[in-house]
Amino acid sequence: MVDSQYYLPNDIGISALDCREAFRLLSPKEQMYAHYLSRASWYGGLIVLIQTSPESANIYVLLQKMFRAQAPQQLETAATAAGLSAEEYQAFLVYAAGLYANMGNYKSFGDTKFIPNLPKFKALVWESLAFKQSPGDMEALWGCCCESLYSLEDKLKQLGLGEKGISAYFSGNCCLEDAEFAQKFLDSKNLSAYNTRLFKTEIDGKQCYEVRLASGKNEVCCGKHEFEDAVFSVKRGDYAFLMEKVCQNLEKAKDCAANDNQKRMLEEYIRSFTCGSVEAHKEGSRYWIKDKGPIVESYIGFIESYRDPFGSRGEFEGFVAVVNKAMSARFAQLVSSAEDLLPELPWPPAFEKDRFLKPDFTSLDVLTFAGSGIPAGINIPNYDDIRQTEGFKNVSLGNVLAVAYATQKDKLTFLEENDKDLYIKWKGPSFEVQVGLHELLGHGSGKLFVQDDKGKFNFDQTAVRNPETGELISSWYKGSETWDSKFSTIASSYEECRAECVGLYLCLNKEVLSIFGNEGEDAEEVVYVNWLNMVRAGLLGLEFYTPESKSWRQAHMQARFVILRVLLEAGEGLVGLKECTGADGRPDAVITLDRSKTYTVGKSAIQSFLCKLQVHKSTADVEGGRALYEGYSAVTADGTHNFLRLRETVLLRKEARKMFVQANTKIKGSCLLVEYEGSAAGLIQSFVERFPDDAEKVEAQLLEMTCMDSSCLESGH
Repeated sequence: MVDSQYYLPNDIGISALDCREAFRLLSPKEQMYAHYLSRASWYGGLIVLIQTSPESANIYVLLQKMFRAQAPQQLETAATAAGLSAEEYQAFLVYAAGLYANMGNYKSFGDTKFIPNLPKFKALVWESLAFKQSPGDMEALWGCCCESLYSLEDKLKQLGLGEKGISAYFSGNCCLEDAEFAQKFLDSKNLSAYNTRLFKTEIDGKQCYEVRLASGKNEVCCGKHEFEDAVFSVKRGDYAFLMEKVCQNLEKAKDCAANDNQKRMLEEYIRSFTCGSVEAHKEGSRYWIKDKGPIVESYIGFIESYRDPFGSRGEFEGFVAVVNKAMSARFAQLVSSAEDLLPELPWPPAFEKDRFLKPDFTSLDVLTFAGSGIPAGINIPNYDDIRQTEGFKNVSLGNVLAVAYATQKDKLTFLEENDKDLYIKWKGPSFEVQVGLHELLGHGSGKLFVQDDKGKFNFDQTAVRNPETGELISSWYKGSETWDSKFSTIASSYEECRAECVGLYLCLNKEVLSIFGNEGEDAEEVVYVNWLNMVRAGLLGLEFYTPESKSWRQAHMQARFVILRVLLEAGEGLVGLKECTGADGRPDAVITLDRSKTYTVGKSAIQSFLCKLQVHKSTADVEGGRALYEGYSAVTADGTHNFLRLRETVLLRKEARKMFVQANTKIKGSCLLVEYEGSAAGLIQSFVERFPDDAEKVEAQLLEMTCMDSSCLESGH
């Protein structure tokens, strides 16, 4: 019997992202700018299919062909003829919606595989109009993905490297040692891994590595290098067709840009995506930072490295959003207060950036977010050298927050009854505060100690001391080393944990709460629910831990579990966690927080832990940082709490993460917004209509890219 965690439930929450009013208020030129940026994002977003798994693109094309021939309502007739019940057809629609929403058959949040909850998938394909119109093509497509569609072999259950899982960033014969070796090579050539994939072969007994750069320009080879006892060849042209489509639409967006910063930003992005240059993307990001307070905000490229098992390759994403002025005013006030709040963080001044570069911080209503999932807030760019000296931007995605965190009381797990009402009432306001602090003062704080290529230090190595030991600083980042390249597999989660701790720590500040309109008793409720939400999230995080490989599949949830462990360890009754039997007779658990101890025991524990996190990060102390973080990340059955047993309880009572339906834009004289209902059918229809001019060509190219990759992704040869 298949574990239910590999199915998406039929009653999964699906909501439409509302951006009608925001889009209506744009000028015709701004609407056109948003349209072409959206087109670029959607084409680029298809790259995620190739990045996720060898079969994702095949499944996507199969579904697109079926739904293009028959809308979900019409296909239901074929489903009935194929012997599917109403529940089975709904399971099919949910699976299809899940594949579109995650841009692949692995969950974007948690990295586990999901499979169709129906045995009659093949019968439905054969009964469909698409099959009747092109039986040969459809049978071939089915043959390419039918096994992997359902397979739950241990290695295929989750994303990972080597024996720990599947990854399309590496050929199937690569392991952690190969990723580390390739990183050494890339560092030696001052190349970033963000827009690369790695493929290994053996020729005449010699290890040969191919580093593929994402680019529209399709050159055979742009460099062959002997490195230690191996050969590395660097090639352009990964995802060439899609990168070209991205560039074509960015060119059109350039004609509608509001100012020179936007034009130059787009020129650099086009150069980056044409030639595979991360340096050009950095240059574009510099212009993007200078483009303060635009009405239409966007960012595009290989951005977040959460899903690379090694932690240094970026997944493609592109977003386009419209500023929500009322909410943005609060964030602007938080930015103005940042210089007063930063000194409150629990590390010495030498560990803070030399000057705080006031960023844009806006609340946005998302029009388009193409990629594997949609976050609640973002702090970008991720380039350390730019963030440290030139700045960054923060965004909170208002229309995502509005629907993502709405909770029904009967579905609220692991809380006492009297906490549930408080949680439902104050979850929104408290999360708003946490996201603001997490993005601006979490990701935006802290200095990295660096010695550049010329031997120059950005700190006084004769005076700055480690606050934990009292000794002079003895380690730092050298040359082209970055946070991601040094801390690799733990970098993403460790940094999310640091940012979450900053949010918990600074939300205790009355001035911060006041900025968000929370005063008096209301402010106390916001603090309580923010901390309560964090410890509950730490417990829920156990869903994303795989005991077999002792690995975490989701950076944020690992971070929250670590925080739960820190607060449990603080003792004195601050956090209570007990196992029990639920009203339904099944195992349950209850987590509690003593609000009277948040400002004392809680604050002290977070203060101490946060300082340690920052010191290891600033000083490039990978060994110390890893020991600290992996110690708290351990999920065991011994000790006060049996976390392995609690994990089973969490899995028993978990609720599936919501999916979002996004609008399309199209030009018919003027630029129009096309909206869809918040359902599986609506989500499917939005994707069917997303590529109206060249869907078949796009699909043919996806199949060609998948075919080229397939042999080496699976076997490495």
